Order: sequence, then structure tokens, then C-alpha cells
Amino acid sequence: MESPREERGIATASHHLNGSMDQISSPISRAIASRSTLGIKIINEEIDVVNGRFDKERERGFQSRRRPALHNQALLSGLSYCLSSCGMILVNKYVLSSYDFNAGISLMLYQNFVAVVVVSGLSICGIITTEPLTWRLIKVWLPVNVIFVGMLVTSMFSLKYINVAMVTVLKNVTNVITAVGEMYLFNKHHDNRVWAALFLMIISAISGGFTDLSFDATGYTWQLINCLLTASYSLTLRRVMDTAKQVTKSGELNEFSMVMLNNSLSVPLGVMLVCGFKEEDYLVETPLLRSGWFWAVMTFSGLLGLAISFSSMWFLHQTGATTYSLVGSLNKIPLSVAGILLFKVPTSLENSASILFGLFAGVLFARAKMR
Repeated sequence: MESPREERGIATASHHLNGSMDQISSPISRAIASRSTLGIKIINEEIDVVNGRFDKERERGFQSRRRPALHNQALLSGLSYCLSSCGMILVNKYVLSSYDFNAGISLMLYQNFVAVVVVSGLSICGIITTEPLTWRLIKVWLPVNVIFVGMLVTSMFSLKYINVAMVTVLKNVTNVITAVGEMYLFNKHHDNRVWAALFLMIISAISGGFTDLSFDATGYTWQLINCLLTASYSLTLRRVMDTAKQVTKSGELNEFSMVMLNNSLSVPLGVMLVCGFKEEDYLVETPLLRSGWFWAVMTFSGLLGLAISFSSMWFLHQTGATTYSLVGSLNKIPLSVAGILLFKVPTSLENSASILFGLFAGVLFARAKMR
């Protein structure tokens, strides 16, 4: 248990990074806060205490005791991120294909509802802090939320028709669109290694489509739209976040608030889409909603979606953007293999080579972005 001196030292350093982090008390949030303070040097390399000062030997002993815990947290957060991100896609594929559930928008709506309930509960209990929803904040955030909902819906539609391995390869097209958007919108230039990796991604996506034994034009169309919306969400989010911070009461917008904003605002939009696509007729007739096991699987998928948000934040703060990006690219390899094996996807040598080529291009892209 940390002494009062240690708590004051960490709280002071954390205040200079992000004032809102001081009120977070969950294990994940404490890990985020402690990781954020590692780069700060304490003035005179000592912290005042009531009856004296720590000498350097004791300080070195304290730091050496903390390092193994940080390493373990980095490993644990990385495993949590990989398992939750892989699990989310596989469970969604299981619900949409194995159960033949023809209401992808309703599935997204329920997952977002689960996220709102959990985040609201954690906020009420004081475990996390979120910004209150005001009309000014909603008006600023609504445009990016519309793109967010479109991104989730098209992902559900494409996943129903395309196997998991090809979805991971086609998602690389998002990187191409984002890179072009950064160049024109933010005047950001990439070196030749990045463009070479992006070119390999395009080649792998095209060759994968031509050699896909279970090719479905509808699924590929939805996936291409999803890539466009995902890139648009990434590019728009950068502009909206700065504006959103100016209309919050604290002047900040932490990750928990963004999770709450996206999921809560997506609920009414999801309801309108359910009615627009007439999914309510299917929901009334399908016997799946009378199965307790099916509800358990859908709830689990919603919790996995929330786990991705929390574990990605945890992992990013425990390691850094470089490790986070590389692990995210490498994580697609076991996901693709698991998708082929679990769902018994018919494949050929040419298609498998295209998939591996695309995954390899993703790793090259991550490494090129690091330099």
C-alpha cells in the first residue's frame, strides 16, 4: 500500500499530465496514471516527507521493486488487448453466420446498450470519471458519431458474408485511405517505405479477392464502405476532439468519456436504423431471441467490445504507440488462422498466400510508421 508521501508525489506528477486522472481509482485507471508519470523527473530527485527525506538508496530500492510489476502489467494488458480484439470479431462472426442471425444492426445496438450500462455503472460507483452529456457536447460530437455508427453497421454486414481472414486483409485498405487523407487534410507526408507497404496492401487485397473461393460481392461492397467510413472516422476524430474539449466542463475529454459518448449517442441512431431496415419484423419472428444461450452470447460480445476499449487504453499507456501498433498488426495473424479453422472456410493455396502476403504487408506498414 502506498504511503501518504508516495501518493502525494504521484498525484502531483499526474496533475501536470491530466487533471482528470486524479479521480480515477480502478486498477486499470491507476495503471494508466502511474504509467503517465514515469517520464516525469521529480525536482531535486527527492520528495518531501513529514519528518525527513528519502535518500537515494531507498529511492532506487523502491524503483527496482516497481519494475517487475510494470513489466507484468505490460504483458497482462497486451494479452487482454489481443484476446478481446480477436474474441470480438470471432464472436460476432459466430452470431451472424453460425446462428444465421439476420439483424446485424440490432446486434450492434444491443452491444452499445451493454457498454452504456456498464460504463454508467462504473461512473456512478466512482470507479471512473466521465464528462456529463450536455447539448453543446452532443452537437459537437454527433457528426463523428454518425460515422461511428455507420462504421459498426457496415462491419456487421460485411462480416456476415466474408470470412474473418479476408476481412483482416481488406481492412488494410483503411490504412491507404487514411494515409491519403492525412496528406491532403493535414499536409502530412509519408516516406517511401510507408507507400511501398500500402502498395503491397492493395495488391494483397486484390489478389485475395480474386482467389477467394467464398467470394461474395455484397460482402466485399460492405467491407469497402466500411474501410471508407473507418478512415473518415479516424480523420474526423482528430478535428472533433479539440473542439469537444472546449465545450466540456473540465476542459478535457478522457477515453472513458469518448466511449460513453459514442455508445450512448449510437443507441437512438441504432433504433432508427433498425426501423429503417425493418429488422423489428425479423426480431419478432426469430426463435433465437427465446434462447437464453443466444442472449448470453450477445451479452458476451457486448462486454468484449467494451473490453477492447479498456484494454487498448491500458496497453497503450503501459507500453507506447510503437509497441501498440506492432502488436495490433501481428495480432491479425492468429485471428486469421483461427477464423479459417473455427469456421471451416474453404481456401486454396493461392488465397492463403494472398492472406499471408497481406498480413506481412500490415507488419511492414507498422514498422515503417515507427521510423
